[in-house]
Amino acid sequence: MLDETANADAGGAVMALLGQVRLVSLAHVNDPATTPGFPGDPEFTLETAFTVPADGFYLQYVKEGEHTGTHWGAPGHMNDGQVLADQMDPGDFLLPAVRIDVRDKAARDPDYALTVEDLEDWERRHGPIPAGAAICLWTGWGDKWGTPAYAGLDADGVIHQPGFGLAAVEWLVATGKLGRRGALGSDTFGPDRGVDDTYAVSKLLYHERRISLENLANLGALPPRGGAVLVGGVINRRGSGSPATVYGIVPR
Repeated sequence: MLDETANADAGGAVMALLGQVRLVSLAHVNDPATTPGFPGDPEFTLETAFTVPADGFYLQYVKEGEHTGTHWGAPGHMNDGQVLADQMDPGDFLLPAVRIDVRDKAARDPDYALTVEDLEDWERRHGPIPAGAAICLWTGWGDKWGTPAYAGLDADGVIHQPGFGLAAVEWLVATGKLGRRGALGSDTFGPDRGVDDTYAVSKLLYHERRISLENLANLGALPPRGGAVLVGGVINRRGSGSPATVYGIVPR
């Protein structure tokens, strides 16, 4: 009886806590007609495999790379010997979140790199970045989803998208802002600028055993501070990441 009472009390406390927040979607819908593919990635297709009239149930056959659409990347995605999807801890996918708005700067310069000065200015206005946070860069590129402007390819096939500057990420690591857990998120193909084909930011992030959150949507629904992100996706054996449903947890 005592155990039942304790369980009821705990359940009530959880429900009360959930009543103080709401969920917002930070993920795009995966659709081969509109989902931009990173140049060179496997083609994304959806085929109807079964229908209710013919088979008694409806099911699609999905063929895609692990980094299709809104997705997360595991440390082993770019560094040998780092942990992969099935070696991650559930706690790696529920993180406090901050949103850094660089839309004006990115609109003026599609190759814009977030700076240490940007981060320091953000902290002056909003307070310290929590350790182990998902630091989400709001560039405005999500508004270009489904159009050629999203990739911003030039005549030489170079991607033009804003991202995190390497010095800014080194500062986040050195100051402990990217703590024992953490992530870099963006509403672009990834945390690196499109013109950086060395992926220096991603490699540093993954080397520190953090994850990336890529092709995020609806970042305007996430507050600058005080929210959180919950990341879900298929856990493939030795996966490099996964297409994901990413939720923002926002105080009411």
